Amino acid sequence: MTNVAIIGSQQSGRTSLASHLGKKESESDITKYEYSKGGRVLTTIDVNGYPESIKPFVTALNLSDIALVCIPPEGLNATIGECIIALDLMKYRHGIFVLTKSDTTYPYAVDELKGKIKKVTTGTNLENWYCISISTSSFEGMDEIRDMIFDMGDTITEEKKELDDETPRVVVDQVFNVTGIGCVALGSVSQGTIHTKDKMYMYPLNKPLEIRSIQMHDEDKKSVGSGSRVGLALKHVQSKDIDRGFIISNNETVATDFVLNCTLTQLTDGFAVGDVLHLFTGLQSAPVRVEKITTNGNNMEQAKPGNEYLVDFSGTKEIAYNKPDRFIIANLNNDKQRFVGYGFIKE
Repeated sequence: MTNVAIIGSQQSGRTSLASHLGKKESESDITKYEYSKGGRVLTTIDVNGYPESIKPFVTALNLSDIALVCIPPEGLNATIGECIIALDLMKYRHGIFVLTKSDTTYPYAVDELKGKIKKVTTGTNLENWYCISISTSSFEGMDEIRDMIFDMGDTITEEKKELDDETPRVVVDQVFNVTGIGCVALGSVSQGTIHTKDKMYMYPLNKPLEIRSIQMHDEDKKSVGSGSRVGLALKHVQSKDIDRGFIISNNETVATDFVLNCTLTQLTDGFAVGDVLHLFTGLQSAPVRVEKITTNGNNMEQAKPGNEYLVDFSGTKEIAYNKPDRFIIANLNNDKQRFVGYGFIKE
């Protein structure tokens, strides 16, 4: 299965593109579409409510391996800029710039827009991403997009196989109760291999569980590896206690306070001691307060754009993490550009 997030401003044609890439399957704060051909499945995720809210935006990107950034003929704007900054902070590896509504503009304008995208993304993780033009009326270019997505999906599958021997970890994105079965969690194996009868824990609940059964594409499996989209019947936990972003693992740290080595983007206003920010890691998020900022052993009142700091954050919501996890820092009160930077747990 290949998962794709479609992002962009509200008038970028992203929802129309998503609906042409597959059939609508579910809708909440994100809308999922599915397309299958020759045994291959493409799941496309459209972000509802963005740019007003960035939480579903971050959710869609973390549920996906590939991003399609939709840009209309009007060109780059603040929302597209925020998308590019977020993708770079997340070190997103695979994606395509989709120039929508190309039939409503002139070829030279499309070429000029491609040049602007290249200039803006130089030096970022996105500088070598392809640009593809599609038509609004005929949707010419759709087959090319699907072929590129499936090619990327093959590459991603091979990359994820290298994680099969790591410590097992499953990120939950849906959970519900099934009569006669009990708690069923849907999620993705981010690393390692899981087996039926495995005894693990649900974090941040820190509660033991057992994997009663595993399904993948409605087929029972005895074991599955990294990158697999799974449905797990679980023993000893209840669906009402589990939220999106919870992690099935045997080795997570749970905390409300964090000390992060932070790197700020050049395109932020920075932050100060006492500011309330938001931390995202995977599908989890929590508001936090900046308690302390230091650099080279010196206490600072403010963190400035483009610099690195050691920052103490305090919060009240528990988050489960491993040391290598990347935390994305956001200021939800900034109207211009909400993504501030990224950080890792202090060694």
